[in-house]
Amino acid sequence: MKNQKCGDNMEQTIKSDKNTENSSVFYTVAMRGLVAFPKMVMHFDVSRDKSVKAIENALKEGDKLFLVTQKEAYVDDPKPSDLYKIGVVADIKQVLKLPDNIMKVLVEGVYKARIVELMDDGEVLRAQVRKIPTYSNAKIDDVGAEALMRSVKDIFERYASYYPRMPKELLTSVMTTDSPVKLFETVTFNCSLNYRDKQALLEGSNIENNLSSLYARLSLEVEILELENLINEQTKNSIDKEQKEYYLREQMRTIQEQLGEVDSDDAYAYINDIMAMKADEKIKEKLLKEADKLTKLPPSSQEAFVIKNYLDTVLDLPWGKYTKAKLSMEKAEAVLEKDHYGLKKVKERILEFLAVHMLNPEIKGQIICLAGPPGIGKTSIAKSVARAMGRKYARVSLGGVRDEADIRGHRKTYVGAMPGRIITAVSQAGSMNPLILFDEIDKLCSDIKGDPSSAMLEVLDGEQNNAFRDHFIEVPFDLSKAVFITTANNTAAIPAPLLDRMEVIELPSYTAEEKFHIAKEHLIPKQLKEHGLKASQLKIDDKAIHDIIQFYTKEAGVRTLERNIASLCRKTARKIASDEVKKVTVKPKDLKELLGVHKYLEDISSKTDQVGVVNGLAWTSVGGVLMPLEVLIMKGTGKTEVTGSLGDVMKESSKIAVSLVRSLAEEYSIDPEFYKNSDIHIHAPEGAVPKDGPSAGVTMTTALISALSGLKVRADVAMTGEITLHGKVLPIGGLREKTMAAYKAGIKTVIIPAANVPDLEEVDDVVKEAIEFVPADNIKTVLERALIR
Repeated sequence: MKNQKCGDNMEQTIKSDKNTENSSVFYTVAMRGLVAFPKMVMHFDVSRDKSVKAIENALKEGDKLFLVTQKEAYVDDPKPSDLYKIGVVADIKQVLKLPDNIMKVLVEGVYKARIVELMDDGEVLRAQVRKIPTYSNAKIDDVGAEALMRSVKDIFERYASYYPRMPKELLTSVMTTDSPVKLFETVTFNCSLNYRDKQALLEGSNIENNLSSLYARLSLEVEILELENLINEQTKNSIDKEQKEYYLREQMRTIQEQLGEVDSDDAYAYINDIMAMKADEKIKEKLLKEADKLTKLPPSSQEAFVIKNYLDTVLDLPWGKYTKAKLSMEKAEAVLEKDHYGLKKVKERILEFLAVHMLNPEIKGQIICLAGPPGIGKTSIAKSVARAMGRKYARVSLGGVRDEADIRGHRKTYVGAMPGRIITAVSQAGSMNPLILFDEIDKLCSDIKGDPSSAMLEVLDGEQNNAFRDHFIEVPFDLSKAVFITTANNTAAIPAPLLDRMEVIELPSYTAEEKFHIAKEHLIPKQLKEHGLKASQLKIDDKAIHDIIQFYTKEAGVRTLERNIASLCRKTARKIASDEVKKVTVKPKDLKELLGVHKYLEDISSKTDQVGVVNGLAWTSVGGVLMPLEVLIMKGTGKTEVTGSLGDVMKESSKIAVSLVRSLAEEYSIDPEFYKNSDIHIHAPEGAVPKDGPSAGVTMTTALISALSGLKVRADVAMTGEITLHGKVLPIGGLREKTMAAYKAGIKTVIIPAANVPDLEEVDDVVKEAIEFVPADNIKTVLERALIR
C-alpha cells in the first residue's frame, strides 16, 4: 500500500512516536475480542461500516491491513483512546461478502507494528504504523528455556484433555517441538485465552517472559476448566439419575399400557406431584415407593384403590405452605375488644401470648387452655386469636372421643381407614402453621380401644410434635409451627400429664351487667341481621333486657340469652311479614306475652331484720347467688339438724359454728348449756339444689348467735367467709360473682374476709359504687356489723 498523507479534515489523531522513519500507512480494522499474531491465520466477520470500507480500500490498494484490538469490546465507534497501541499488519487472503453488509475475512499476520498516528475521517480508519521486532535478540538461557518449555507442554497437555475434539496432530506437534518460539506461537494460536491476556502476550518481546506468562495464564485457565468440569459432572450425574428414572418409568408405562395393567395417567401423575412436593427426601422416597407399587397393579384392584386413597390424602396436606402475617398489637387488641365484652384479665393474657409470638415467631410449647363454664365464649376467643395472628383456623371437637385412632388415624390397610383428626384439621386449614382449637378436651374418654388423651400428649408437646406420626399417613409431619388452644369446662377431668402441658386461663362467668352489654352490643345486632330485621324495626328496652337476664336465664354464659333474643326476633319478623305492624318496641310488660311467664324467680333473701335469718352469698357455675341461711332453736336434748342438700364441707362448717358459739356464749348472754338443752336446726332454702363449700362459715355462726341471743340480723347486710374454731375469718373464691348477686338483690353492705380485699379490683365499678364492703379478719367484726343490739 502506498503511503498516504492525512487530510486537513481529519477529526482525530494520536501520535505515540515522533520518529516516523520506516513507517507506513494502512487501512485499519478495530477488532472486538480478537487478537491477531504474526504468522497466525485467522478469520473474522466484519459488519461496521468503517471496517467494511477499510477492507474494501485495502483490497484495492495492496491487500495489506492493520489489525488492532479494542480495549473494550462493547464500544461501537472506537476513539483512539479505545485502542491498544500495538497490533499486527496482515495479508488479506480471502473475502466473502454475505447479506446485510457482512464480510467474512480470512487474514494472515505478517509482522507486529506500533501505531505512530491514527487517522479517522469519519468514513474509514487508517493508521501510520512502525514495524517492531517480534522478539528481541537477547541471549536465551538454554536451561531456563528448556524448563519453561516442559512446563508449557505439560499444562497444554492438561488443557487439551478438556477439549476432546482437539486434533491429535496439534498435540503431537506441541509435545515434539524443540523451538521456544514455535512452541509459544503454536500454543498461543490454539488456546481460547481472554483477549486481554492475548494482547499482553502480543506486546511481550522476550520469548522467555512470554513463555512464563503463557504458562501462568494457561494454569489459571486449567483450574477454571477443572472446576467447571466438576460442576458439570455433578449436575450431569443428578440429571442423568432423574432422566434414567424418567425413561425407565416411561418405558414401564408404555409396556403396561400395552398389557392393559394400569391407568396410564394416574400413577405417573402421582409421581410428578410427589417430585414437586416441598417435603423431606425420605418422605418423597416413601411416597415414590407407593406410587411405584401402583404402576404394577391392575387399576380395578382393591390394593390400587387403597394406595390411591393414601396418596391423595398425603398429597392434599399443605407441605411447605405457610401463612405470613405481620402481627400488630393494636390490631390484635382491636379484634379482641370488638369480638368480646369484658374478660379483661383473659384479654391481657391473650395479648401477652400474641406479643411473645410477635417477638419470637419460632417459640414452642405455649399451649393455652381456656377453662370456664359453657357459653362464655371460649371457642369464639380462639377464633379471634387466629384472626389477630393472621393464621388459618381449624377446630377439632374432642367431646366423646374414646378411640385413640380418632387422634392418630387408622392403618391404611384397614377397610374404611382414614387419617386422625389432627391431620384432617391441618389439611382443612391448608397451612403448616394454622391455629388449631381442641374443643372440650376435658370430655376425652378412654376404654378398651385405647386412651386418646395419651395420644394427645405428643401433639401438645413442642419437643416431640415436629415429627408427629399419624398411623394413616405413616410419614412424620411437622406440627411444631402450629399454635394450639384448648378449651375445657372442668380442668379436674383432664389427665394430669396432659394438663401439665397447658397453661390454664380461667374464664369467669359473666355478671348480669356484662350480659346486658353483651346483649346490647353483640347479640341483638347479630340476631337482627340473621333474621333480616333492621335496627329500626325491633327495639328492646334496656329494662326489658335486664328482665330477660334475671327472669328468663340462669347461666354463666349467654347462650340462653341469645336464644330468647332470637325468639323475640322471630315473633317480630312474623308480625312485620304479615303487615300487622311496621316496627316493634319490646318493654318489660311485653315479655310475658312474648316469652311466657318468668322461668326463674329472684334470689330468696331476707327483706326485714329477723332473728336467726342471715343473707349469705354463694358461688355457682352460673354465677353468684344470694343464699339466706335459717336457724331455729327448740327445746330438746342437744341435737343438731342440718338440711338443704348440704355437702360434707358445709356440715363440718355447722359443727365448727356450734363450737365457736359455745366459746362466745357468755359475751352474747347465751345459755352456756344450750348445746344440751336445745335442739338446733340449720336450713338452707331451695333444698333440692345441692350446696357445698366452706364459705358459709361466718353466715352459720352469725345465724346461730342471732337465734340463741334473740338479736335481730340486719336485712341489708350479706356476708361470706370461712370460719375457724378461734373465730378467724378466712378468704374465699368467687367474690366478683357473689358481690354481683348482692348488688342485684339491693344489699347495701357486704362483709368479706380481710384477705379478699385485693380481689375487689376485679369487682365491677357499678357494684363498688352501690355497696359498702366491710373487711373482717375476726368473727367479732362480722357480728358487730350484722347484729342489731
